[in-house]
Amino acid sequence: MTSPPDLEKLAEIELQREEEEEEEQQRRLPDRPPPPPSSTLSPDPSHPYYDVARHGIIQVSGDDKYGRKLIIFSSCCLPPSHQLNHRRLLEYLKFTLDQYVEMDYILVYFHYGLKSSNKPSLRWLREAFGEFDRKYKKNLKTLYVVHPTNFIRIVWNIFKPLIRHDEKLRAAQDGGPPPSVKTPPARPPLPTQQFGVSLQYIREKNKAAVIPPVMSHTVAYLKDKGKPVNFDLYHDVHVPAVILKTFLRELPDPLLTFRVYNQIQDILYVESSLRVTRCKQIIESLPEHNFIVLKYLLCFLHMVSQESITNKMSASNLACVFGVNLVWPRQGSISLTALTPINIFTEILIEHFHSVFGSRCPPGQKTRGDKNHHLMINHMSFVAYSL
Repeated sequence: MTSPPDLEKLAEIELQREEEEEEEQQRRLPDRPPPPPSSTLSPDPSHPYYDVARHGIIQVSGDDKYGRKLIIFSSCCLPPSHQLNHRRLLEYLKFTLDQYVEMDYILVYFHYGLKSSNKPSLRWLREAFGEFDRKYKKNLKTLYVVHPTNFIRIVWNIFKPLIRHDEKLRAAQDGGPPPSVKTPPARPPLPTQQFGVSLQYIREKNKAAVIPPVMSHTVAYLKDKGKPVNFDLYHDVHVPAVILKTFLRELPDPLLTFRVYNQIQDILYVESSLRVTRCKQIIESLPEHNFIVLKYLLCFLHMVSQESITNKMSASNLACVFGVNLVWPRQGSISLTALTPINIFTEILIEHFHSVFGSRCPPGQKTRGDKNHHLMINHMSFVAYSL
């Protein structure tokens, strides 16, 4: 088995070989005009990391179709190593990620352009890996490596033991025995608390309100920018959308409850023509309070899906966004194979809302005729993706 120092030497040799091959290919090609200057706007000289940001190594390039931020790292923009403080590069990368890690995001690494003269050291890579704790990993949905070479494969072999150790450590933290150190007892929730507490607790502390205030307020805002919460103060329509998603995700028990998780997984084995009926049976078995809150939320999502031509949020797209926040297993996280039945189940709830829940919507909602309906729809073309 090759030792880490040998792998590091092999990585250096492989990178130099790739550079030589590229130079040889460039010599064989006819002369080409230089590429046009980059259209990327230069950062303000007052930027706290201007010395790094001015190179354009890290860019936030908008959102994907699900509203997840795309953060790009381009190796071809790295200047020679003696011209760049790599510690500052790491701090700037963390500074950029800190603005988005509380939401789902995507990292894209473009390997083309990495050379012996501009590559960070493997020691720097180890240091970076060590500093990216769970805060940065929990909402990282995908890491794309574009133009990988043998150098990347060798580096992967170097870091594989660290990644495995990190995965084992997280597994132990999630489902293993508690740490040996003494931890203080959990504080009781505050009377006004709505995140991380049960539906029953919220109802008891809010004058028997059937719909949790955080849900009714965010849905009202997304519908028509209504009161009583003035999210306009934040100047970002994504704020209430993220709040709604976070509320669902932080419930101690999922809104659809742990009990029906396996029933939802079995929806794949039900004939297509019978799935709506089966979904109705599952929903009607929920506790009354869960049923009412779920009906309130799904009525809203059904409204949004009815205008998918305008807002691009079909029942299928909404199901992908919301499904994982409505149900999850009691132990462990949701696997990729488990996502399909969850999304199918949620899509049926949205698309066949009236058949599953009955013709009567929860108080305060209408599926048609709402004078603010189209205003809400216009906002959802931007907001639903961020969920």
